[in-house]
Amino acid sequence: MLKWYEVKEQAAGHKRLMLLWYIYKIAGKKTVQFIVFFVTLFAFSGATAIRKCSQKFQKIATGNGSIVQAFKHFLSYAYMLIDIMEISTDNFGVKNIYFTDEQEKQILFDDFNAKKGVCFLCSHLGNTNAMRTFFKSGTEIDWIKVNMFLEVNQCKIFKNFLSEIASDNPVNVYPVENIDLTTSIEVKHKLDEGEIIFIAGDRVSAQNPKAVFCADFLGHKANFPEGAFRFSLALDVPVYFIICTKEKDGRYAIYLKKFAFTGKRREKLAELQKQYITFLENLTKKYPLQFYNFYDFFN
Repeated sequence: MLKWYEVKEQAAGHKRLMLLWYIYKIAGKKTVQFIVFFVTLFAFSGATAIRKCSQKFQKIATGNGSIVQAFKHFLSYAYMLIDIMEISTDNFGVKNIYFTDEQEKQILFDDFNAKKGVCFLCSHLGNTNAMRTFFKSGTEIDWIKVNMFLEVNQCKIFKNFLSEIASDNPVNVYPVENIDLTTSIEVKHKLDEGEIIFIAGDRVSAQNPKAVFCADFLGHKANFPEGAFRFSLALDVPVYFIICTKEKDGRYAIYLKKFAFTGKRREKLAELQKQYITFLENLTKKYPLQFYNFYDFFN
């Protein structure tokens, strides 16, 4: 079985990414998308292993495991990377992103303004990076400091490229490869000061692949990282599930749900896992081409 941390980066290389960036600045996004279509087609033809994983997933999620459906999956991911490039600069404004539920948004903003600290359990469905737009200078919550746990050894070329072109980077990144007790203490202190943190709950730890729980997802068994959920509860702050998906009008929609449960710690952990998976599963059914896990997701 192909694990996510075994998937090799498909980036075009730093020089070619910079060339795309210059083309974007001169000719615009549509021109870059036109070029990326053919780049993706070339990459797709040679990526046999992850293409098969895409077909398998799309067959389960949509009933269509064709080559064409898999290519649409690849292309959706490629276009999402262009969006991330745009989001990392001043070319993506708050008008391009909105909350689907104003009541949930108000609950979240109340927690922000109370400076409680917030933990977001996110995923690789959609593009959580779009949320960064809200925390850039000039927005109503630009005072909030953002922290994120990421696998820094993955997608190094693309991440280095983003660091070079970024006009404003309000995110502090913690490498999940180096988490220890000191990291936990530091994060807890930041949350107590009203900062927020993003943790992905849909990928098994590369450092501890056996620390998982198995759950039903789209009618099949899949493993999820137990540590992400235990860590979220241990922080003792409001926990939200969040997914940002791209809509037909080109904007991003934010789906949000605050975790709420009263019970013993073990029961609370089980309920957190259950609610997260239900949240992720429902939106995966709605946006299967935006589920960007190109590996053997199911057991």
